[in-house]
Amino acid sequence: MKVLEHEHPLELIDLQVKNEDVEESDEEDEEKDLVPQDEFSCICKRCNEVINEYYRYYYKCTNDLCDFYLHKFCAEVPTTLIHTSHPHPLILSQHSIYKAGGRWECFYCRLKKRVEVCYLCTDCSWRKAIDVNCVVEVDKKRIYHPSHPHPLVSHISSPILCLCQACGNTHKGIFFLCTICPCFTIHKDCIFLPKSLLIQHTTNGIFRHTHPLMLSYSFREAEQKAKYFPNCRVCNGRFNPYMENFWIYKCEKCIYYVHLDCATSASRSDGQNVKNFEDVDYPNLPRLPFPDQTYSLPKHLLFKEPGPTAYVTAEVSAQHINHEHELILVDTESIGSTSLKISESIMCHNPMKKIELLCNACVRPITEMPFYKCNASEDERCNFALHEWCTRLPTKLDSHPGHSRHTLFLMSNAPCGFFNIYHCQVCFLQCNGYAYGCVRCGVYIDVNCGLMPEEITHESHPNHLLSIVDVSLDYKECLVCSNKVRYSLKFGCRTCNIYIHPACALLVPRTIRHPYDKHPMHLSYLPIENHKSEYFCEICELELNPHKCFYHCDTCSQSVHIDCAPVILQSERETHSNAKFGILHSYKSKVYGFSNVKFGSIHKTTNHPHPLLLAQGIANDGECSVCSRILRYDIILRCLECQFAIHEYCFEDLNKS
Repeated sequence: MKVLEHEHPLELIDLQVKNEDVEESDEEDEEKDLVPQDEFSCICKRCNEVINEYYRYYYKCTNDLCDFYLHKFCAEVPTTLIHTSHPHPLILSQHSIYKAGGRWECFYCRLKKRVEVCYLCTDCSWRKAIDVNCVVEVDKKRIYHPSHPHPLVSHISSPILCLCQACGNTHKGIFFLCTICPCFTIHKDCIFLPKSLLIQHTTNGIFRHTHPLMLSYSFREAEQKAKYFPNCRVCNGRFNPYMENFWIYKCEKCIYYVHLDCATSASRSDGQNVKNFEDVDYPNLPRLPFPDQTYSLPKHLLFKEPGPTAYVTAEVSAQHINHEHELILVDTESIGSTSLKISESIMCHNPMKKIELLCNACVRPITEMPFYKCNASEDERCNFALHEWCTRLPTKLDSHPGHSRHTLFLMSNAPCGFFNIYHCQVCFLQCNGYAYGCVRCGVYIDVNCGLMPEEITHESHPNHLLSIVDVSLDYKECLVCSNKVRYSLKFGCRTCNIYIHPACALLVPRTIRHPYDKHPMHLSYLPIENHKSEYFCEICELELNPHKCFYHCDTCSQSVHIDCAPVILQSERETHSNAKFGILHSYKSKVYGFSNVKFGSIHKTTNHPHPLLLAQGIANDGECSVCSRILRYDIILRCLECQFAIHEYCFEDLNKS
């Protein structure tokens, strides 16, 4: 083909090929089975609009050195046009203004044009011009898009306000409509989106992902359910399972999904990467999570304190601790001393060797010397121990946000039942460690929550300060565990309206060690890259939701629930301590339910001849010997010599009988 404005002949190119596996004679079925080849894009020299594979045909110059391209419908317009706006025939011509380097206005659409060819009258002085694109029959501008089985056309060349069936937004612009289906409209910007992209390019590096994201023309509810209903990785918003035909971008190698407009907009950062504080202004700011189980809030605050803390004027020493036996300081020198009455088997907490040693004050692992340990004989079976820094805990707290009306006093044993097990007023976890309490009001707060700082930072929400918040929120989820944060105190970001349970912030370390994996397991807040298969917890062997915080070993591809990992040293111990509570306790942190309970103490009763061990109930414990209810998942007392086992709260009834 020869055209007016180009010196070389043009050849017709077909950008789509018919699927060879489908043999259909009907023209509509042939169009439906067209499959785009590799993405192609260029600009038409007559209408200045994009040419891509969805238009199927286009003309190009036969000379490979030329970059001259035309839509098929632009190239095949008639050379003479009879138009109702003018009595004379209009001739396809080269506009003089274009030759002079300027723009001319189309008489029909009133838009300024920067193209060479238009329709002009050569019989009179009528100086109006009509753009080629305005006279092409609408049906000839059809495109064949893989998202829809029928051809799509743009009936109206002027912008209209309409709902886009691709992104789900109502906005103004040029729309493509189906020639058969009513109400099927797609915005021009969406219909020509690339089939793959790197999100770091489209968001100016604000968000990054290793693999290209592929355009998907639906996100079915079944797929969303199989992937635990993921949130958008840019805006953290949900995908509507009832609007499953909206388009998304997703990674084919990972569990990574993004809203259409989030993947293509650099303005979707919402300020998350902008730091809202200066480090110099917060020299002692806790940066959470703590690196591993050897760290805790008391250690962070008291480890390097040589004397009394800043909280009070008095110091708590080992001599003032309320314990029936003598305490001795265990360090490298005392281990080698011949006067030490304790066995040489004294060892620190070591999950790799299944050795458990917890502090009776903060109930955190004792992983290093020096520390205090009970000097009772082995027959006494007393497992009392204290971090060295926990002997310097403040003796009282004034104006604590969890109970600001009265002063809270340090108690080695909260006056709660036989075993001093209380519910912390801040994190709602059961605890038998030291407490800061108000006996008058019956309020008790564990040591970690008692020392909780007013402000922290957390890697799940970097660069923003999180402050203590005390408001009722019925609908917000914890950023770490995804459970509700309805009651009591929590850490919150004033800028982004996100929240974290105190227990999730203070008790979940960045790395853990597990005896079944020789590598450290790292905390992950999102699905792992290059891991698209299902996730299972290596401890409880149940499915794991990768959109909720979990531990993962990149080397071995092993994962663990956060409530299965901490302080779980024996393979026979039950892990899902929160499992029995279900929805009733969905507002609590999803950390291990007995993270603040130290098991292993020995108790005696006149109504049973053998010593009883304080432990967590497992399936093999069966039913309670007093109330006949199931013992699994509860705090129990288990006989060391027979099958006798009872609930902790049934111990009082046993003594009365």
